[in-house]
Amino acid sequence: MSGPQPVEHRFAAPAGEICWFEWGTAGQGPSILLLHATGFHARCWDRVVAALPEGTHVVAPDLRGHGRSFRPDTLSDWGLIAEDIAALLRAIGHWPLFVAGHSMGGFVGALVAARMPDAVCGLLLVDPVLLPPEWYHDRAAEGPLDPADHPVSRRRNSWINADEMFARFADRAPYASWKPEVLHDYCDYGLLPTGDGSLELACSPYLEASAYLGNAGCDIYPLIGAIMCPVTVLRARTGERTSTMDFSISPTWPELAKQFRNGHDMQWSELSHFIPMETPERLAGLIIELAAKQQG
Repeated sequence: MSGPQPVEHRFAAPAGEICWFEWGTAGQGPSILLLHATGFHARCWDRVVAALPEGTHVVAPDLRGHGRSFRPDTLSDWGLIAEDIAALLRAIGHWPLFVAGHSMGGFVGALVAARMPDAVCGLLLVDPVLLPPEWYHDRAAEGPLDPADHPVSRRRNSWINADEMFARFADRAPYASWKPEVLHDYCDYGLLPTGDGSLELACSPYLEASAYLGNAGCDIYPLIGAIMCPVTVLRARTGERTSTMDFSISPTWPELAKQFRNGHDMQWSELSHFIPMETPERLAGLIIELAAKQQG
């Protein structure tokens, strides 16, 4: 199944080049910004975009260190990722946008909304890995951790082609619960050529590990009061997580929505943290419903 194909753009952000994709034309309905999760890339949104009304204007960037955007030494400061996106929004205009972000992308979207309230008319935070406020205080006291010690840094990073990657992941958790079309998009657009003829992950295992650790170094709660727009927090199933990498259960604080001036909590309790991958059509329906409310 193929959907509408985006136009690929490049933007020279102050820190490095950001690759971003655009569907539709600005001015024909609400403009929507989609922000992906740690280790993924913008084209993981393809099936969500395909389920939106034809012509919907969508912007989806590869966050720094991901996809075809520039690779810094580390992704440990999520505030810097938000700075890239803020610079991109200033450059492309089309304000205000409705922002939907998954996992780290939701966290980054909230940071952007706090820093640029005029640019964001509404937020959908899809299981945004925002933990209780005290967690950030406790974690800061522990000091920095080495990404090389994180299990994600040991991911396989060399592949013959996307089909090999798909076959490897298709029957393994968490990918087995994804729509096959989304997994194909993840594999097809998530590999880049190396100099020896093989392919490697567009987000290297080390950078992905540093991004997971970066959550601890970015306490958003002092900024939440600056977010003026309506915020919907969409959480996955609740339960006892077996580890920090157990994404069968939502990592998001259940009380998060109450911290926003205009927050609303929503839970799809039959789904894992990977909501956009498991039910892209349903998520698209929610995005267009919320975006229409904010942009008339």
